[in-house]
Amino acid sequence: MSEIIFNPVILSIVCLFILCLLRVNVLLSIIISTIIGGLTSGMHITEIMNTFISGMGGNSETALSYILLGAFAAAMNHTGLTDIVSDGIIKFVNGKKRILFTILILISMASQNIIPIHIAFIPILIPPLLHTMNVMKIDRRAISCVLAFGLKMPYIVIPAGFGLIFQNLIAENMVQNGMMMAKTDVWKSTWILGLGMFFGLLVALFISYKKPREYNDDVVSGEVNETSEKLNYKHYITILAALVTFGVQIITHSLPLGALCGLGIIFSLGAVKHSKMDKLMDEGIYMMGYVAFIMLVASGFATVLKSTGGIETFVNSAISILPESQIITALIMLFAGLIITMGIGTSFGTIPILAVVFIPVFLKMGFNIQQTAVVLAAAAALGDAGSPASDTTLGPTAGLNVDGQHNHIWDTCVPTFLHYNLSLILFALIGVMIFR
Repeated sequence: MSEIIFNPVILSIVCLFILCLLRVNVLLSIIISTIIGGLTSGMHITEIMNTFISGMGGNSETALSYILLGAFAAAMNHTGLTDIVSDGIIKFVNGKKRILFTILILISMASQNIIPIHIAFIPILIPPLLHTMNVMKIDRRAISCVLAFGLKMPYIVIPAGFGLIFQNLIAENMVQNGMMMAKTDVWKSTWILGLGMFFGLLVALFISYKKPREYNDDVVSGEVNETSEKLNYKHYITILAALVTFGVQIITHSLPLGALCGLGIIFSLGAVKHSKMDKLMDEGIYMMGYVAFIMLVASGFATVLKSTGGIETFVNSAISILPESQIITALIMLFAGLIITMGIGTSFGTIPILAVVFIPVFLKMGFNIQQTAVVLAAAAALGDAGSPASDTTLGPTAGLNVDGQHNHIWDTCVPTFLHYNLSLILFALIGVMIFR
């Protein structure tokens, strides 16, 4: 047990939790936790920093995607398309919370599977809606849960866009480690995790954050613009660019290439003037640069944790105390996945780490393919919704905190952690039982 308690990975992640809960800047918290994890494993400070810096390249494609998608979202804003969308939402909602929740869920889901701009839409679309939310006295923690549901559930359940990438990773790593799993069959196991997230969403909206909450409304504005433009040439070009971005991403599996093609259409067909190109890139960096840099730093953090050898030690220590019970085994594996993903901040990057150790254990314990897929997917996804370094939490905060009234840790990370991670654990265990 001492090997688990004093494991450098555990110490590092606990430190990260404490610093974040004390409202220390997330970027600084990750760097400090990285140093603590490295030092407690016996690494020299110079080795730690060199490993950390070299490891930052692990999320370079993701970071580039965010910058380009930020520029794409800024271009959509410059054409006036997002104004039309936000004004239309305000008119359509007409003071009804459930309608607003449904619209935001659908838009968030579309950002993962149909028009894969991921979290780049949030800083553009959400701020104009804050005034309406304030008038309706909606608790922004509920909106955090709504956005996190739309960002997270689709890639677990729907095999398209980011979901195609996530489910392909699960299938490929299962095959590589001795379990034959078709890529097209993953969703047939993970659907139950989507049901679990839906359960967590209902608890958040109708129990936890049902009560009205007052916000200072002096800073934000969001009244309906009665003179909003109707759809014109530049708007149709922007819609075409979004569809091309989706198509290129699906065909090439490259989100940066998709975003680049979308921007190329917007500029080449005159939806936005060439003279505004530099301005749009600057806005994209301003909008998504912090999130992108957090992802780079999180990758460096993950690289140091892997270099300590603490991940393997932690998982092996957990395995050594496993009883002859599939349910208890699954629970311990889910807890291991939660610890690792909370520190790394990406469920996609956690799959290869978990699969190497988990699948031999699952084979030994008699888990079938469906049971393995559901536990592996849940273990990888756990923590993504609550990690301070996850885009699932950074995105909602970027939109909801433009007036300084929404705390990243207490208003985004803690609510999403409680409602989705606990639900994922519960429904993953149910999956283990029903897929026997």
